[in-house]
Amino acid sequence: MRYAFLIIIGLHALIHLLGFVKGFQVFDLKDFPLQISKSTGLIWLGAFFILAVTIVFYLIRHPFWWLFGFAGLILSQILIIGQWTDAKFGSIPNIILFLIVIIAFSKFEFERKADGEIKSILNASKPVKPIEEKNLDGLPKAVQRWLKFSGVIGKPGIENLYMEQSYKIKLKPEQENWYHAKASQTSTSDPPAFVWTVDMQMMPLVFTYGRDRFIQGEGEMLIKLLSFLPVAKDGPNPKINESALQRYIGELVWYPSACTLDQFKWREIDENTAEATMSYLQTEGSGIFEFDEEGKLIRFTAMRYMGSGEDAVKMEWFVQVLAHREFDGIILPSQCTATWRLESGDWTWAEFEVDKVIFNFHQ
Repeated sequence: MRYAFLIIIGLHALIHLLGFVKGFQVFDLKDFPLQISKSTGLIWLGAFFILAVTIVFYLIRHPFWWLFGFAGLILSQILIIGQWTDAKFGSIPNIILFLIVIIAFSKFEFERKADGEIKSILNASKPVKPIEEKNLDGLPKAVQRWLKFSGVIGKPGIENLYMEQSYKIKLKPEQENWYHAKASQTSTSDPPAFVWTVDMQMMPLVFTYGRDRFIQGEGEMLIKLLSFLPVAKDGPNPKINESALQRYIGELVWYPSACTLDQFKWREIDENTAEATMSYLQTEGSGIFEFDEEGKLIRFTAMRYMGSGEDAVKMEWFVQVLAHREFDGIILPSQCTATWRLESGDWTWAEFEVDKVIFNFHQ
């Protein structure tokens, strides 16, 4: 579909170039019916160049390609209106370009707002001390094994991290085929916060953009179809705040240095299982970590709110870890599934893999 769009706009640009050729009579274009003067021919040439720049910028994924596309279609449509009888069908590619430009602009605005939130949490983050052997005293035995296995002991404290992920997602329990998605996340340890964004392709040329965040103790989920049609928005409210906080707890395994900070309280359940409770500002939540004898995380389980608004109810939610991988000397879970335990049966709504991790980065 991407190449079909380029072909349509490319042919549209070439027709504008023919308008210049006709105006200056460079060639004898008997089959080109428009009557174009030299001065108007220069405008047709200008439209060609703007549309050509649009194509190049679209190919290289320049963030402002849509600005040139909008200028090109406006100039093109003015020329078409001036020759409406013979040129009216040129409005069709302009309509296509207009729709794609609106989607691209909305995506640009969506990402700009998310970038602003990311900058805000990075600017607020504080240095985190390294975890030393002496800091393990008082922690559950399973948590101690995990910290040693991860390789975080004695390493620089993880103040923040940036992560890229590949997802497969099912939006409903009865959905058979997976939607594919790419996600990125920025998290900070002190104060605890994250911003997660996802681009999910539901069908050709139909994308859903989502953002989940936890900032200053408040959570919010926003999902937009084609980047400008809101299909879901929830929070901040007590239920979504708690749910976002519990997600943050479960993701401690990606920034282990945070687990000894004051907002976390640990309770040993048995030699392989421990519960973490987090209290931050007006929000509190907990979750249970299960490790193997080596210290690898097997599963994280929490009772989280499912649904939105007043209809949200607590259901068991768990993340199963399938594989681990070393990132910059620290071993982290790298392949996981996320599942809701429903009365009708388990609904594994996401499978994802961690593609990239950067610790302690700055925008």
